Order: sequence, then structure tokens, then C-alpha cells
Amino acid sequence: MRRIAGAAILALALTGCGVGETYTRGQKITPDQLEQVPVGSSREQVLLALGTPTTTGLTDGEAFYYISQTATRSFAYQRATVQDRRILVVYLDDNGEVREMAEYGMKDGKVFDYLARRTPTGGSDLAFVSQLLGGLINPAL
Repeated sequence: MRRIAGAAILALALTGCGVGETYTRGQKITPDQLEQVPVGSSREQVLLALGTPTTTGLTDGEAFYYISQTATRSFAYQRATVQDRRILVVYLDDNGEVREMAEYGMKDGKVFDYLARRTPTGGSDLAFVSQLLGGLINPAL
């Protein structure tokens, strides 16, 4: 009887661990939100539509960085594995208006702009984005 009860408890405990989990950190920007901030939009419009950026920077004007990451794990005791990491950058000109937007991620091991559908070629901003994409740790969840 004890063996049956022990086996039942063990089976119940293992089924709880076998549930896959997906975690999203940061802010996933939707296409609807992006439509609300076309080129020429004001700084205030950006903040209203997209919210407070994860971080900001100065690159030929001001830049807002919205960073998000999706991670999964199969079992509760496992460390989560990053599946996707994206950085939406809204570039503002000296007048505080949107001059360009880019959504960076990794594709085939290289930084890729998913909005323009191209691989960027260089610049100080690209170096910063590359560090963010490759340098974020994979936290245990």
C-alpha cells in the first residue's frame, strides 16, 4: 500500500514539473502601436503610444530603446532558454520628432532590422544594440 501511495505522489510531482512555460520580459510592441508613431510624430506621441522606454541614448539626436525577450523552459527546475530578443529603437531628431524606427533582433547569427528587412552595416548605435542582443544574461526563472 505504501508503495502505491509513494508512486502516486511521485507521479503527481513529476506531472507538475513537466509543464512547459514561456516568459516574456520587457514590453512587446504591437504593429498597432507602431502605426500610432509614424515618422514625424512628436516625442510625446511616442511616449503615449509605446510607453516609457527601457533605456534612452544619444545617437545623432535622442533614441528610445524598448527591449523585450521571450524565454522558455520545459520543466520547473530548468533554467529558461532565451528564444527571441528584440530591441525597438525610435530615433528622434533635434526637434524631438521621429526620424526613423528599427526593430533589431538576431537572424542567422547577425543583427537584423525586422522593420526594414535588412542587416545594418555599422555605426556606434549598432555596436550598442549588438551588445544588448548578445550580452543580456539568460536569467534563471
